[in-house]
Amino acid sequence: MAVVDNSEFSSPLGPPACEKDAKALRFIEETTTNADLVQQRVLAEILTQNAHTEYVNRFRLNGATDRDTFKSKFPVVTYEDLQPDIQRIANGDRSPIFSSHPISEFLTSSGTSAGERKLMPTIKEEMERRQLLYSLLMPIMNLYVPGLDKGKGLYFLFVKAETKTPGGLVARPVLTSYYKSDIFKTRPYDPFNDYTSPNEAVLCADSFQSMYTQMLCGLLMRDQVLRVGAVFASGLLRAIRFLQLNWKQLAHDISTGTLNPKITDTCLRECITSKYLTNPNPELAEFISNECYTEEWEGIITRIWPNTKYLDVIVTGAMAQYIPTLEFYSGGLPMACTMYASSECYFGVNLNPMCKPSDVTYTIMPNMGYFEFLPHDSSSRASALSRDSPPRLVDLADVEVGKEYELVITTYAGLCRYRVGDVLEVTGFHNAAPQFRFVRRKNVLLSIDSDKTDEAELQKAVENASSLLRDFNTTVVEYTSYADTKTIPGHYVIYWELLVKDNETMNSHPTDEILNQCCLAIEESLNSVYRQGRVADNSIGPLEIRVVRNGTFEELMDYAISRGASINQYKAPRCVNFTPIVELLDSRVTSVHFSPSKPHWTPERRR
Repeated sequence: MAVVDNSEFSSPLGPPACEKDAKALRFIEETTTNADLVQQRVLAEILTQNAHTEYVNRFRLNGATDRDTFKSKFPVVTYEDLQPDIQRIANGDRSPIFSSHPISEFLTSSGTSAGERKLMPTIKEEMERRQLLYSLLMPIMNLYVPGLDKGKGLYFLFVKAETKTPGGLVARPVLTSYYKSDIFKTRPYDPFNDYTSPNEAVLCADSFQSMYTQMLCGLLMRDQVLRVGAVFASGLLRAIRFLQLNWKQLAHDISTGTLNPKITDTCLRECITSKYLTNPNPELAEFISNECYTEEWEGIITRIWPNTKYLDVIVTGAMAQYIPTLEFYSGGLPMACTMYASSECYFGVNLNPMCKPSDVTYTIMPNMGYFEFLPHDSSSRASALSRDSPPRLVDLADVEVGKEYELVITTYAGLCRYRVGDVLEVTGFHNAAPQFRFVRRKNVLLSIDSDKTDEAELQKAVENASSLLRDFNTTVVEYTSYADTKTIPGHYVIYWELLVKDNETMNSHPTDEILNQCCLAIEESLNSVYRQGRVADNSIGPLEIRVVRNGTFEELMDYAISRGASINQYKAPRCVNFTPIVELLDSRVTSVHFSPSKPHWTPERRR
């Protein structure tokens, strides 16, 4: 495609690749230049649209749409504050509680409340707003990587389990909602967004069949692949592990032109056999076999897909732990983090997607919602907000470079001053719109994939599991945890120091079987997102308990004090990731135990 004449439009970001790109880049420039005016307009639109809802009327806004009145009337809230109203909608109340538009479905958040996924009510209009943000991604990428219209993207995309609330509304993850929408399924052909995976493979609910056929199509079109990706880094690593385990069968299918009998989904099987696996290709099968049978996996992505220019995966936040492994498998390919989004709202884009993962910043798009920022001080009691002492929130245009904030959003779907829980650091501005580095999710202790386990939840799970030790007169003296991502999939590791009160009697020691059951008991106590990852998505491996010898946690304290910690204020960390500490713990391990089976999980929510 010819480059657009820059005399008509020249973006500070660079010359657009085509007229469609020029329009998108022009939109970014105009929106970010007028960030504060756009924010005022967005808030006015939201408050006008939802003026007659129960929630807005509850705070007596009386038709006002200005920021000062809004901030003086509405409290900053958490999910727990909204949960009674959300449950009414889930139970079938169709009155306009949050939004004047009908609630079309619930988007399930990876965050949890009382062990279950949070339910975020949404409206059909939001799908178009999310699609608008998606439409900006390739025009930005084309500024940095030319020629992406000359090949395909190998993206491993999956739908996840969905359920219905008692009132009949569908509840599912935001990406599942998007993949099942007509916007995705009937999207027009776009050479810049041409995927190797057919819709039938993406939409297959069986994770094995979906992964198998997406990998098969990627292998069949290996020479056309210009970029490889998944939503999260962990998902791409699962795809590589899948290739390691299944390359023989994949090569057999390609060599013979026949499809694995395990692919039983009728529509999917018909699609693959009629459009993709139409002829035997023994040469390609031999190539794949030669690359895989030696089990030399370094650089396997560029060996199998030699024209790959970059990886398209999220490697910020908890996903940063996977960067070294991705570098190993890709031969050091660039990793592009293109956008920042959540179930509650889509927020912004990365205007420099080919930067190093450590330098990733997201520019907030002011048209996506109304954004406020709660100054974050980890040493303060900022989390103890009350309606009697409302916090002073900062507007989008007024944040300061170098400071950290917690994101607070107001959306067209009816969330008002809702705390998302993400902590962001301002790194600069693009025009008048701030750019943020994702720092962390508040209170998250452990995360392998989309799961988020906090300290209170882990504490409760350990207490539940340790009850199995009572018959052995044994207690857990101290514990900590570690997200082990060296295995694929990654898994939780819990370090236990045990006190056996009757140490003279061998029968008093907990058996291996009991300690294995303790692993399972911890898993059964964790939230539904974790258990779904273990059971349905296969994105998390069996939980592991490593028992350490007595005195290990005293050694850990001595080590921390030697590095400057105060002996009066020292508390054993509930999660560790500093390599010397992990090595110290591992050097004191006396026994290792794994969960013997998968925990219980069904798509239905607990009543």
